[in-house]
Amino acid sequence: MSIDDTIVAPASGAGPAAVAVIRISGPRTRAVLEALVGRLPSPRQASLRDIGMPLIDKGIVLWFPGPASFTGEDMAELQVHGSRAVVQAVVEAVLAVEGTRLAEPGAFARRAFENGKLDLTEVEGLADLINAETEAQRRQALAQSEGSLRRLYEGWRAELLEAQSFMEAGLDFADEADVAVDVAVKANAIVAPLLESIEAHLADRSGERLRDGLRVVIAGSPNAGKSSLLNALAKRDAAIVSEEAGTTRDVIEVHLDLGGLPVILADTAGIRAGRGEVEQEGIRRALARAEDADLVLWVIDATDPVWDPPAPLAAKDVVFALNKSDRGVPPAHSNAVMDLLVLSAKTGAGLDALIDRLAALAGAESAGSGQISLTRTRHRTELVSSRDALQRFVNHDLSAELKAEELRIAARHLGRLTGLIDVEEVLGAIFAEFCIGK
Repeated sequence: MSIDDTIVAPASGAGPAAVAVIRISGPRTRAVLEALVGRLPSPRQASLRDIGMPLIDKGIVLWFPGPASFTGEDMAELQVHGSRAVVQAVVEAVLAVEGTRLAEPGAFARRAFENGKLDLTEVEGLADLINAETEAQRRQALAQSEGSLRRLYEGWRAELLEAQSFMEAGLDFADEADVAVDVAVKANAIVAPLLESIEAHLADRSGERLRDGLRVVIAGSPNAGKSSLLNALAKRDAAIVSEEAGTTRDVIEVHLDLGGLPVILADTAGIRAGRGEVEQEGIRRALARAEDADLVLWVIDATDPVWDPPAPLAAKDVVFALNKSDRGVPPAHSNAVMDLLVLSAKTGAGLDALIDRLAALAGAESAGSGQISLTRTRHRTELVSSRDALQRFVNHDLSAELKAEELRIAARHLGRLTGLIDVEEVLGAIFAEFCIGK
């Protein structure tokens, strides 16, 4: 992607609107403004101008000379009336200036990265902020876009570089045994607690769950009220409800905002010895979906309780919910878990407690506490590689040269997280997530 030319794109939503924002960035931005509005407005001050020669529209013009701009280069924004005709005419007028072209998805954010205004974790946080659907997602994405992960990872990398400096010094004085031993001890004193911090960070999946949504499969015996529970949580008739056992044959999925947290809830076929090929296929799909879920919500019919989920589901994280409590609560089964949610999808009793439980599992505690959590598979992949190198440094009897190399490997993977080094192959995938104009 060239950053020597000047790009333009609408930065607001498509379709008629009261106001549309058109962004321009690059070395020809000044020439574009002079061609469209004449004299440039004062930097970073909104100015009402006639736009276009001949006149296209009257609107607000903002001029951001680089490097004090989002992209780090000369940049402008035109706020015009939001009809398709106006937006198209303004964009065409910009493109009439030599050296300009339409922007690709993520082009503005990529220029901000290339010019050192954002690191990769901040770019990813910005993408998540644009796509946030719940309040907790917004808070997490905003913190990441403002550098929460960058500061954490850069701090770890600085510690690694310090440990590296000790090991390199030991290599320079390899013929002096006391010096080599001393620097190795100092390096290990840095690496051991750092390794613990990285392992704790990897163990926390709340950030990924919050970004992607907690995947919950509702499972249970036929007629336990699974579909009724889905409808009650969704507050609409998403699934067909019938007194006939085995009504649900396929997986029905809804995306919910529970207390500001994203939950992907899947209703599945009742699990029993299938009485036909269609029902057997529904049960197979239910078990397969449960295998991929973060959590299984095992629904128990209070009038005919089946307390224990089948073996494939019991291996997952399971929340037990006793439904139809409006018809009475049976004595606890000897093998039943003590932590049992008692509820009624029909009356709504106990649903708030269930929502609170799901919200906590979706990451409510970390979302509200300011805890810094990794949010993407890319982060996890690089951190695992860094952790593995540090484990080899700490746990294996290696030569000083190999120990130093393990530190270099660990530092390189931390550098890839923020984009300091060797990330060209991931840039296209990251910036493709953006809409055009950002």
